Amino acid sequence: MDRVRIDRRWLPLNALRAFEAVAKHGSFTSAANALLISQSALSRHVISLERLIGVQLFDRKPHALVLTPAGLHLLPAVTKSFDRLEYALEEISHAGAPALRTLRVQMPPSFAGHAAVPILREFRRANSAVEIDLVSPYGVGPPPHDVDVAIVYSKPTVTELVSDLLWPVRLGIVCHPDLAARHVGKDLGVFLRDNELVHVRLADLPRHHLWSQLIRHAQLPPLNFERGLVFDTALLAVQYVLAGEGVALVDLHLFRDDLAAGNLVRPYPETLDEGYGYYLVTHPDSLSDTAIALFRSWLIEHFGPGRHGTAPPHTD
Repeated sequence: MDRVRIDRRWLPLNALRAFEAVAKHGSFTSAANALLISQSALSRHVISLERLIGVQLFDRKPHALVLTPAGLHLLPAVTKSFDRLEYALEEISHAGAPALRTLRVQMPPSFAGHAAVPILREFRRANSAVEIDLVSPYGVGPPPHDVDVAIVYSKPTVTELVSDLLWPVRLGIVCHPDLAARHVGKDLGVFLRDNELVHVRLADLPRHHLWSQLIRHAQLPPLNFERGLVFDTALLAVQYVLAGEGVALVDLHLFRDDLAAGNLVRPYPETLDEGYGYYLVTHPDSLSDTAIALFRSWLIEHFGPGRHGTAPPHTD
């Protein structure tokens, strides 16, 4: 059967706005209240949109609305289109006045707190018309649909998004220099046995996953790697280690400044590559957006290939 081409002259803008509101609020009642229309009118808009494209956008379950694959595909396009219309109308209505553009940016907490936030002022000084709305959720995986630019900590994946590897993550053993001095001369297995292991939680993996992988990779004798403290982020783990106790397994590049300053040391040269990296992720439709392109270029300039160099050497 021939597909009916959807002409922009007949784009159902009210239905698209209704669909976006229902997806955002997760219910017809809340979406209707937000748009100040009746629930029945809102429902008719969504149904008319589903009939137009010939597929369901929501799975209507007894106590929840869940976006179908078609709904998940449509939502970011609708949201970004309305955002751009809103920005364009704002610029026109405030012609002659500085136009502010707000970018919603996602970064992992450790990347944001230790790498990006301390230097965001540089971007703001050069691009004062661009505001940053930064979110730092815990976890590993793809970004949500409502962000303009995202840094994600993940393994390589193939998606419709544009993905730029900023740097591959190589984990190394770090501790406070005083702790390393107290145990100088011990082999790695004995050193780990005699000290508290500090764990960084990874979503959907056992809390001791990274240490167990390092011990296997280094072919060390059996060791109780399940003991020790667990933190949600590498930044918190390092803060604990900087207080003088514990041994952490963290990204050597992310904490290279602490290593270079001598606040942290690498008592052993062993490293672990689990295949993770920090990726800059952007929707392909967003690359023509000037503000997004500026911020993406700035991130690549500061953190992209050629900027991370080699890992700091270990301390004997």
